[in-house]
Amino acid sequence: MNITIRLAKNEDSAQLAKIFQNEFGYANCTRKVVENKFKQLDSKKEAVFVAVDLDKGDFEDYICGVVHIELFNALYVENMADVPDLAVSEEYHRHGIGRMLLQKAENWAKENSVMQIRLISGANRTKTHKFYRALGYENEKMQMRFVKSL
Repeated sequence: MNITIRLAKNEDSAQLAKIFQNEFGYANCTRKVVENKFKQLDSKKEAVFVAVDLDKGDFEDYICGVVHIELFNALYVENMADVPDLAVSEEYHRHGIGRMLLQKAENWAKENSVMQIRLISGANRTKTHKFYRALGYENEKMQMRFVKSL
């Protein structure tokens, strides 16, 4: 496996949508949704990196993972970043790709004077929790997430 990490681009939208559908079960995440989100990205405050398998894909890069990191502005903490998206295609699990993506995000955070990174993971994703702990992340607290459709 020959994997490289690079900045994501709008042309990656279809493959990213497929990863979000398959790995997170977000059936409503389409190429169009991701394209629209790319238009809203602010490179001063966030970055999206993808893992590309250089041994696959004849005419375009074959994306097997993604991480999105953004500066998180809260009044209660110094220079924090949030990782709202980290996903690796199932066939690439346990090959170090998630680790590579998270390391790239951490490096971006350091370059942006971030002192702490936060990521949130569903309570049922116990394998993912072990992965985060192995990389030095600690479960800070248990919480509930409330959502209201407008």
